[in-house]
This record gives sequence, C-alpha cells and structure tokens, in this order.
Amino acid sequence: MKEMVAEFLGTALLVLMGNGVVANVLLKQTKGHDAGLIVITTGWGLSVFTAVVCFGEISGAHLNPAVTVGLAAAGEFAGELVVGYIMAQLAGAIFGAAVAYAFYSQHYAVTDDAATKLGTFCTAPSIRGWASNLFSEAIGTFVLVFSVLRFSDPTLSMSEGTTTPIGLGSVGAIRVGLIVFAIGLCLGGTTGYAINPARDLGPRIAHAILPIPNKGGSDWSYAPIPVLGPILGGLFAAAVNSILKII
Repeated sequence: MKEMVAEFLGTALLVLMGNGVVANVLLKQTKGHDAGLIVITTGWGLSVFTAVVCFGEISGAHLNPAVTVGLAAAGEFAGELVVGYIMAQLAGAIFGAAVAYAFYSQHYAVTDDAATKLGTFCTAPSIRGWASNLFSEAIGTFVLVFSVLRFSDPTLSMSEGTTTPIGLGSVGAIRVGLIVFAIGLCLGGTTGYAINPARDLGPRIAHAILPIPNKGGSDWSYAPIPVLGPILGGLFAAAVNSILKII
C-alpha cells in the first residue's frame, strides 16, 4: 500500500513542478514568461530528480506507466503490481495538474489563448502526423526506459574476493533527471516529449474537468499518441535489454 501512495504523491509532485514550469513560461504576467524551451526542459528534468529523491526508496519512483510496464516486461518488476502502480500514477498526475492550476490561477485568468492554456497541461505536436508523432514518443521513451534498465551502481571489492553493491542514495536520482533533461533538449522538438502516459493523460483529464476560464477543448483526438507511444517505447526498451543479456 505504501508503494502506491508513494507513486501517487511522487507523480503528483512531478506534474505539479513540471506543469508549473510550463505555466511559468507560457502564461501571461509570470516572472518566467517567454523564458523558452531550455527553461522548460530544465524544469522537467529537475522535477523528475526531486520526485525520485523523495519517493525512490519507497516505491522505486517509477512515476510513469511506461517505466512500470517496461520494467515488468524486462523481469525487473512484479507483474501483479503493474495495474496498481499505473492507477496511482494517473491519479497523482490529475491531482498534481489541479494543484498547478490553482497555483497559477490568476495567470490563467489573464491569458486569453486557449491553446496556450492547454499546453500547460498536456502535450501537442509541432506538426501533426499520427505515425511520426507516435514514433517520436516511442523513441523518446525508449531512451528513458532503456537507460533506466542499464543503470549500474558502484561495487565494493571485499578481501575474500567478493563484491558488494553500494547504493548511490539520493544522488542516484540525478541520473534520471539528466536523462529526461537530455531527451527534452534532443528529442523534444516534435511532440513536446510526453514520454509518460500519466503525465499527459492525467493533466488532460484535469483540463477537461477544471473550471478554467475560456479553456477550449482538451484535444482528445491526439490523446492516444502520448499514451500508446511511450508504452511501445518501454516495451521495445525491455526487448533490446533482454537481447543484450543473451548475446
């Protein structure tokens, strides 16, 4: 049970800070207005780092259904926990998006453009194309999940010839944050790199139900892409990792 609570809180914190940095850059009359893509990618990377620091030792801080599915497919996570983790992640993402909206509510009120408001909740492609957008999300998530599967911790050599793994503690969380930062810089220009079904679907649901003034639609026609693409990318990462283990 505590693992599910950790996934809920961790994903809520991730989305609160991640959506928060997007709101800070896009909405009118914020201190960070028009600061640009580099600020957004940096904020998202540090948001992942913060959430993993807080909850990594409790649940592993997946915070992402694609990571959960990828680890399970690779045999690195118990299959019976997958559904519970994903439900907790989705609920946490909805809650985190709602808190981010409350935090910036005055700035939503003075921002007129409906697409800008939606962009602070969920992703949208720069150029729409079902196949290319799906490919972008799958490849970006492959990089994330494959990197997580390839993590290794330092070991301590013992006098009797054995080695003992040494955990990195909270410092280890920076690895994931840097990977997300790199994905945003290198692969984020096409779809906005959701690379996380909960991070996109949860806030999109929040956008649909929250009383946001002049908000427009929630772009449900695009919603399957940042769900299916990351799941496919996570499964592909698990498959490649399994192949590497046997060759």
